Amino acid sequence: MTKQRALLIIKPDGVQRGLIGKILSRFERVGLKIIGLKFIWANEKQIKDHYPSTEAWFKKVGERTLTNYAKKGLDAKKIFKTDDAVSIGKTVKQWLVDYMQQSPVFLVVVESFDVIEIVRKLSGNTIPVLAAPGTIRGDFSHDTIDLANEQSRPLRNIIHASDSVEDGEKEIKVWFKEDELFEYPRCDEKFMFGRQ
Repeated sequence: MTKQRALLIIKPDGVQRGLIGKILSRFERVGLKIIGLKFIWANEKQIKDHYPSTEAWFKKVGERTLTNYAKKGLDAKKIFKTDDAVSIGKTVKQWLVDYMQQSPVFLVVVESFDVIEIVRKLSGNTIPVLAAPGTIRGDFSHDTIDLANEQSRPLRNIIHASDSVEDGEKEIKVWFKEDELFEYPRCDEKFMFGRQ
């Protein structure tokens, strides 16, 4: 079994609320190794490169939005002026681009075995109001899709966490050069994993 890497981004709402230390400690506490850190003002290109621009991604985001609206008996056309999933996905991406430039963001690369599963579990459901207590989103946010869309903005959900090994590697390359990532042993690796 080999170690994997994931990208975490503490988003503007997490940075502006002074949650960096509290969030970072949760990942270190469970034994994830931090191998890269940056505190930056993201530019439009970086953000657009980070979030996919494929038809499939736009459609997935748009369909999820339409589904959530339908569950609540709401009309997506009132907010988005369309019910086309791809168009809605493009609108949501632009909201993300604008939002991610509202303040600096804190970037973290973590490494461990099954790191994706761990970061997703600790982060909680991407819809904060549905996130379980004890998760980052469950403890620090309660934003809803309805409110976000009504205000023409993305969810304020504190953190981004890579959702697959492949996406994690792509995302890391957007924000970090390889020489900005460090390999070193943690003194507790032997006790957690039975090896160094």
